[in-house]
Amino acid sequence: MNKVIIDTDPGHDDALALMLMCKSKLFDIKAITTVAGNSTIDNVTKNAVFIVNLLDRTDLPIFSGESKPLKRNLIQAVVHGKSGLDGFDITNTEYKLTNNASDEIIKLVKKYPKEITILTLGPLSNIARAIITNPELPFLIKQIVIMGGAVDVAGNKNRVAEFNMFVDPEAADIVFRSKAAKVLVPLDCCNEVVLYNSSFNNLKGSDLYKPISLMMASYMAGIEKDEGVKGALVYDALAAYYLINPKAFVLESMDIVIETSGEYTFGMTVVEKRVNKVKKTNVKVVMRVDKKQFINDFIKLLKSD
Repeated sequence: MNKVIIDTDPGHDDALALMLMCKSKLFDIKAITTVAGNSTIDNVTKNAVFIVNLLDRTDLPIFSGESKPLKRNLIQAVVHGKSGLDGFDITNTEYKLTNNASDEIIKLVKKYPKEITILTLGPLSNIARAIITNPELPFLIKQIVIMGGAVDVAGNKNRVAEFNMFVDPEAADIVFRSKAAKVLVPLDCCNEVVLYNSSFNNLKGSDLYKPISLMMASYMAGIEKDEGVKGALVYDALAAYYLINPKAFVLESMDIVIETSGEYTFGMTVVEKRVNKVKKTNVKVVMRVDKKQFINDFIKLLKSD
């Protein structure tokens, strides 16, 4: 069974990703690590606890991490609401901050060298901190699957940058410069997959139908207001699905650097596209996903016992 660390900032789409990872029963989830991004570190950690409680997976250890980007103030998302998971009353969810996510990532990767995949669903602050602390870490990680970036489409936070890269571009720069094997799931493919109420209605009869309906009503209202899309963009769920069914994806190797200082472009995933330049490919990028296959499996997995 594949060993995984899920680094996340729940988030409605993070919640769906966690549900898919748990329901698939394909993974030995060694830890969930939280990072400030969609909301504060308190909120996202509380949200992570709420989700594992909902899934009856309280066996999963949760470690909180970076409370802000490496060098910047935290800019939170707007589409997830004040709590980061609007649609639920999570006020009574008990949680604690451990403030040691990067240390736990290092500990687990060293314990299982070349066996751990890290699925990152938020800003890359925890992963960068772990690499700063232990520069040998990238050589011990099996792969990092990253939801983030925009290759040939507009950004969703500035003109060119996707949210996770925008929030902590310095952290992303460290991770992309590292020698770890990386797969990027960017906005390019995520924008192609929009789920609607009709999709979620197929979950009727399952324990998750009601909570997902509550979540998605709030999330879709936020998405429509902020991005002009009438439906649910499920970004992080696609990154999780890459680990579940990689055959549904088409990848292309690219040479990407992260812009950290541009006035209008910080957080941009800058691809070397010049024909006559030697490309130092450092990441495999998802260009297409089988949308129909994803939606079918999404419903099937979330309805499973």
